[in-house]
Amino acid sequence: MLYFIPAWYQQNEWCENEQSWLVRRTHTEFDDTVKQLQLFHRNGVYPHQLMLLGFAPNFRHFLHRQGVFHAPYWSCFDAIQEIRRKKAAVLSFHNLNWPPGIEFVYSLFAVIAFLDGEKYAQIDFGEDGNPIRVDLYENGKIHRRNIYDDRGFVSSTIIYKNEKPFYQDYLTENGIWKLRYFRQDGHVEINLECAEYLLQYRNGEHTLTFARLSYDSLEQVIYEILTSYLKLTDKKDIFCVAMHGRHTAILQKALRGKKTILSFYGDRYLVAEHADHLSLMEEAGYMIADSEATMKKIQKESGFLIRNMKAITPYDSRVDLGISQQFEVQKILVAIDDIENDVFDALINVLGKYLLLNENARIHLFTRKADYNRPQQLLEQTRRALKKARLEERWAAEEKDQNASADNLEMDEIIQVKFYVEQCVDELAVSRCMREQRLLVELRTVPELYLQIMAISVGIPQIVRTRTEFVKHGGNGIVLKKMSMLLAALHYYLDGLENWNKAMVCAYEMSKEYTAEKLIKIWKGVLDSVG
Repeated sequence: MLYFIPAWYQQNEWCENEQSWLVRRTHTEFDDTVKQLQLFHRNGVYPHQLMLLGFAPNFRHFLHRQGVFHAPYWSCFDAIQEIRRKKAAVLSFHNLNWPPGIEFVYSLFAVIAFLDGEKYAQIDFGEDGNPIRVDLYENGKIHRRNIYDDRGFVSSTIIYKNEKPFYQDYLTENGIWKLRYFRQDGHVEINLECAEYLLQYRNGEHTLTFARLSYDSLEQVIYEILTSYLKLTDKKDIFCVAMHGRHTAILQKALRGKKTILSFYGDRYLVAEHADHLSLMEEAGYMIADSEATMKKIQKESGFLIRNMKAITPYDSRVDLGISQQFEVQKILVAIDDIENDVFDALINVLGKYLLLNENARIHLFTRKADYNRPQQLLEQTRRALKKARLEERWAAEEKDQNASADNLEMDEIIQVKFYVEQCVDELAVSRCMREQRLLVELRTVPELYLQIMAISVGIPQIVRTRTEFVKHGGNGIVLKKMSMLLAALHYYLDGLENWNKAMVCAYEMSKEYTAEKLIKIWKGVLDSVG
């Protein structure tokens, strides 16, 4: 059995990232474990199971969003709370135990409950319309928060003191508190009346008693439950750990003597900041990184030679040729998050000069950041750069400003907007955006892995600043030695279709190296090596 231990934590706490439907998603849910699970589950490769260490009452909805709803899993908090239910259930807030005389008011964002004219509760919903929490009020101040499980019951309740969380109870399916976590000092108390936890392994159940009734931290409880479960597993089982500072200390002890694969994903886990966890790396059966750049960084920071390491992209390529040729304009996607200010100004300078030569070109500034004012900030920064380069600032006008100008100018005086912002937080939005682009310009020091894989999949050229395994210079893209070469590179791919088509053919050939079949073959080699 291959066990995946993910790193799905909210702000480094032992809980999930589920959020209300009205809150703009500020993070992508895709990571190495999500893609690895999709790869194994959809292709029926190797017996596998998730091991979830954090509290995740809406985990079924998460699995559904990732297209792996039926993936097998074991949950540490399900064991603590003695939860046996596996299937999601429909829960209506009307069926909750409300006091007589309650009145519901439906706002655009939530349902507010009033009792005797005063706010009594607020019901918030998830993306699928399921109630995820109910906040209860006294004298206009929150005093309790009930968190609902997508299997149809209250999973946890938080008690507030002076509008700040005081302690949190984790409940059984019947509403009995099992574990009480105090927010101030982090200590934990176990309910003496039901001091057992439940381990479900394969087709059997094992009920054990907590070793203590008081713990210094949640980590101690999780470690105890995890080690008890690990005793049930087979010696041949392999554990694939998504490296994350939240759980490496626990896993370093719990997995000692077990067969392990460590998975590194971008900057999620910085080896230099966790020198006390190096034994986990030294004892690992294998280590995988999402790219060669990540692998080199780990080698450098670890301070010792790592032989059992391989770069395996978590994203498989799928040939889905884009539709950019169907547009009259040529859309150029330019990644700009965290790019240096001087590089940004130089980039806008070159792109602006190119716009003077190609009236069909349009620049689409790509950002992952979800701030509401992010598009406005980028366009303001672009206008400053255009002004500095003595180019037309109105090329980067916001839509409302453009409409206002159109009302006051003659048709021949209207300046066409040529800079747009593509704000894509999750991978689905990225893939939709990429299908319309004619060219990717990625001049950041560390290019984004998913963007490069998507460029290969949709068959568009890439102009990059840093050489990676996903760009073949002169093939599917160009590696710039200096910014002044960008103008020539734009002409090379956009002045006609000959060079663009050559890049598309090269991208098609490269995509064969990153298909699901190829990645599975590589993974099988890793598993055979560890096993």
